[in-house]
Amino acid sequence: MPEQKPWDETTGSGAISGAGAGGGMDLAMDEGVTLEKTPGGPEGTGPAGKPRSLWSDAWRDLRRNPVFIISGLIILFLVIISIWPSLIADQDPLDCDLAKAQEGSQPGHPFGFDGQGCDVYTRTVYGARTSVTVGVLSTLGVSLLGGVLGGLAGFFGKGWDAVLSRITDVFFGIPVVLGGLVFLSVVTSSTVWPVIGFIVLLGWPQIARIARGSVITAKQNDYVQAARALGASNTRMMLRHIMPNAIAPVIVVATIALGTYISLEATLSYLGVGLKPPAVSWGIDISAASQYVRNAPHMLLWPAGALAVTVLAFIMLGDAVRDALDPKLR
Repeated sequence: MPEQKPWDETTGSGAISGAGAGGGMDLAMDEGVTLEKTPGGPEGTGPAGKPRSLWSDAWRDLRRNPVFIISGLIILFLVIISIWPSLIADQDPLDCDLAKAQEGSQPGHPFGFDGQGCDVYTRTVYGARTSVTVGVLSTLGVSLLGGVLGGLAGFFGKGWDAVLSRITDVFFGIPVVLGGLVFLSVVTSSTVWPVIGFIVLLGWPQIARIARGSVITAKQNDYVQAARALGASNTRMMLRHIMPNAIAPVIVVATIALGTYISLEATLSYLGVGLKPPAVSWGIDISAASQYVRNAPHMLLWPAGALAVTVLAFIMLGDAVRDALDPKLR
């Protein structure tokens, strides 16, 4: 019987010949342990080889997108000053001095004064609260109402779908600005609630159509048909299988529309039917400054610039979210 060669630690010779079948098994086990300890997995999987979901992929893409980071920081700053405006503005936006009307920048008043002698910087900071409040609450209301109605119409179809389609056609035929002039002209309240109610009233059909189409597409998938065959109820199929996979387009459209709602509030306030004094709003300040744009352009520059940056930030955020959630763009 030939003598087996010992393991040579220098050259590694005799490893397989001395191990025999058992050695091959040990080598395979060692390789299996190495693969198991390797972080991550094949493309399309996360740690420990688990498949990544649409949301995890989207979040990974968003973190690498400079557009999302820049717009997110701007929106975060706007939210902070909306909640705590006194962090960067220590004056009262309604504290005015007519003796300083239309004066330019001064120490402690970097943006100058408006036609009533109010500090433009303070009013610009406090105006962010109104715009963010109207935008966020209007978007939540529109998404909730439109998402529920559109989802039910897409899921049940037939009569639900026919009725919703005719109702949305009626609302799509109403011009937004003209409808605001008619609807809000009879409202005497100076709070944000009439404006929010009007935006929700005319804004939900767009979200409803998006939700309807997304639900129709999702309910045709195999996993929904399998759940139906196993006896799942309509509520379970909607909440567990359809809505989580149909909500992405609604989020994208709602995020982009949020910036539009902010500009709509400013437009209605500019026309005098939205928010009314003593409320502090960029639209109100822009309307008041339009009369003095030649003599005191700073009165118009700062609130209009703040409005433009805010709307642009939300539109950029919506574009980034759309690119991350759309599988066709990967």
